[in-house]
Amino acid sequence: QVQLVESGGGLVQAGGSLRLSCAASGRTFSSYVMGWFRQAPGKEREFVTRISRSGGITYYADSVKGRFTISRDNAKNTVYLQMNSLKPEDTAVYYCAAGPTGGSSFRAYAYWGQGTRVTVSS
Repeated sequence: QVQLVESGGGLVQAGGSLRLSCAASGRTFSSYVMGWFRQAPGKEREFVTRISRSGGITYYADSVKGRFTISRDNAKNTVYLQMNSLKPEDTAVYYCAAGPTGGSSFRAYAYWGQGTRVTVSS
């Protein structure tokens, strides 16, 4: 079992930055691929980014490439999402997720946090 708790969401103006954190419980954090997804009002949950177990491989959705950066600290059982140059269309609830193999589908992730809301004003 892995429990995930996100933090760092809030209200920011377009062009601004936010850093989300996701703290995981348990001693097996480094055995999971970690991902970030988001869900805007009235839309389906969508993949944002993922990071390999060691942190050496990352993958981003085209919509956030070059603006968002995922990282992880296995010693702290935490994954981060640095979001720069935010746009109003980035407004959503952001979820972190853990899975044994990862991927771009939410079905690849077994554990989910409760989400943290990000609102980008124009």
